[in-house]
This record gives sequence, C-alpha cells and structure tokens, in this order.
Amino acid sequence: MTTSGKIRNLAGAAVLALAATPALATEGYFALGYGPIQSGQAGAGVANGEDAMSTAINPAGVAGVGNELSMGLQAFRPVRGYDATGTGFVNPGHNSSDHAFFPVPNFAYNHVLGNGGVLNFAVYGNGGDNTSYPSGPNPSFAPGCAGGVFCAGQAGVDLTQLLVSLTYAQKIGAISYGIAPTFALQRFSAVGLNYFAGVPGLSAHPLAVSNQGFDWSHGFGLRVGIQADVAPGLRFGLSGQTKFAMSKFKKYEGLFADGGDFSIPASVTVGFAWDARKDLTLMMDYQYIWYSSIPSLGNPFPNGMTQLGGPNGPGFGWSDVGVIKLGASWKQSPKMTWRFGYAYSTNPVPSTGVTINILAPGVVRSHFTAGGS
Repeated sequence: MTTSGKIRNLAGAAVLALAATPALATEGYFALGYGPIQSGQAGAGVANGEDAMSTAINPAGVAGVGNELSMGLQAFRPVRGYDATGTGFVNPGHNSSDHAFFPVPNFAYNHVLGNGGVLNFAVYGNGGDNTSYPSGPNPSFAPGCAGGVFCAGQAGVDLTQLLVSLTYAQKIGAISYGIAPTFALQRFSAVGLNYFAGVPGLSAHPLAVSNQGFDWSHGFGLRVGIQADVAPGLRFGLSGQTKFAMSKFKKYEGLFADGGDFSIPASVTVGFAWDARKDLTLMMDYQYIWYSSIPSLGNPFPNGMTQLGGPNGPGFGWSDVGVIKLGASWKQSPKMTWRFGYAYSTNPVPSTGVTINILAPGVVRSHFTAGGS
C-alpha cells in the first residue's frame, strides 16, 4: 500500500498537477525491494540477510543463508495520470495512463561451497515504469496538434530492466563480505513524441525520437557489500553499486542525451538490524541514488541550447533520491513470519520538470508495506 505526493509547476499561466500511485513502491524507477521478504518490510534489510534474494540489496547478506532456492512473482499495478489547466500544449484536464498491471519475476539460488563461502545466482528487475496515454482531442493552441497528450496521438514510454548477478560471499569471524558482478539488460520504447521531432533544431536526430518500436541496451556493473555483527543482536550493513555503463538506445538516439545513452546510476545503502526479541527484528536503512549523474535522467528540459539526443542534451531533470526505510520482522510461529515497513523517498522531479515527467511520474514519497510468509 502506498500514498502519493503531488508536484506542481507554475509557468506563466500554465499550472500542471501530477499524481501517481503505484501499488508496488518505487524509488524513482528503482524497486523498493525485491522478493516477498524485502517488499514486506519496505525494502529494509541491508544488515539482515534472510534469503537468497538478499543479494539484491547487499551481496554480503547471503553469506549466512545456506543452500536455498527462491522464486517469486510480484504484481505491479500503477495508477498514473495528471491534471492540467491552461497549459497551451499538454492536453488539459484529467488524463489517465492505460497501463494497469505488470508481472515482475525474481529468482535466486544460493549454494554453500566447501570452503564455507557461498555462490549465489540471482535474476530480478525493475519494471512497470510505463505510461500509455490514449489519443483524443486536444484543444491546445500548439500549431499542427494531432490530438493526444503531446499533440501526436497516443503517447507513452515503456522501460524494463533485467539484472542478472553472480555473487560470491563469505563470513569470516564477525564480518561477512560479498561481491556481485552484475549484467543488466534493458528494453525501451516511446510513442507519441513526434511533435518534438517536428520542431526544427529541437532534436539532433529527429528520425530517432519516437515510434521506433522496442530497442535493447546492455551493460555491466559491480555490486559489493559487507555485514558485521557489532554487538549481541545488533548488525551493521553497507552495500553499493557502481554506475552501469550501458550500450546506447540507437533507435532513440534523438531522444536521450549523448546519442541514446541511458546508463543505470550508482547507489549506496547503509543500515542496522536489531534483534529486539527472539521473535522480533527491527531494521533501519538509508539509500542514496545518483540519478542526476546520468544526463538523460538528470539534465533539465530544456537544457540551454542543447538538442535532444545531442552531447549533454536535455533529460528528465531528475535530482538524486534519498530513501529512509524502516522495517520489522515478527516471527509469530515457526511456520509464520509477519513483516511491516515504511519508507520515505525524496521526490526526484523538480517543479520545473513536471511536463516532460508526465511520461515517467516517479513521484511517490511515502510507502507503507505489510506481508507474511
């Protein structure tokens, strides 16, 4: 369960309000957690590895898990739309995205080696970062408007990311460490943005802005982490990932800055886990994601005289995101554990970047979660 924040932009006579309410919480476009355990406690657990999927938030967390196979399927149902008045370009009134349901699978296998180390293979992803606004009359004053949100018919984007990691982890004394080289595959498509391509000089590659079907991008990154027993019942965790240098979306080199670059930003998470009782563990994490370091995400729109798709071209204007996560795990019986969580995320979308972020409304700030297994 989540609650959403609102962002507003005042530009001359244009006032645009945008609200989004995903049923599975996100931090920008990163998932709040992966698998049922992390999702139930709002993504907290960097210091409390409990299952094979723990590698997704801290590779060191699987050092003490043992042999395990974990499989899951999360249902992501975002409700996305916006309300606009007096825009002069964007379709006014209330407009809702058609996308409703997305399955997000996850898989992890943990195997204990003869030397006491652990080898872990995991597959998980970020999905549901999609919008699809239907075509319809647009009483905009923009010349040549063909209807729809951006005067070019049906409009929206579709971004899916798949992450495949191979982790080695081991516990030596009170300290566990883990390292996880990770392969990333992402798929993207955009429709209904042809109006931007039609403005002379706006895009460096006007034939590669919109309606090009799906394009694929791949790359690698490194994730590392430690987990330490600092006192009886108290653990500390720290994990981070490098920037993932991704191949370019060549079909959309006229949309994303630097000729189609859409790299995955670096992030770091730090936290504690405390066994308050034998049946109750409390967790607190803090995560920071460097969205602004990726030009296609962090650059403002517009960005001076630069062109869409050009060197250091315009982006979505996202700022970095900080997330506080609080989680609790209560073992009611040997067969039943209940989990609860709350997370607060800063909003990556500035008031000056609302219009373009109709396509990617990652504005949810407060997240409440609960689950059991």
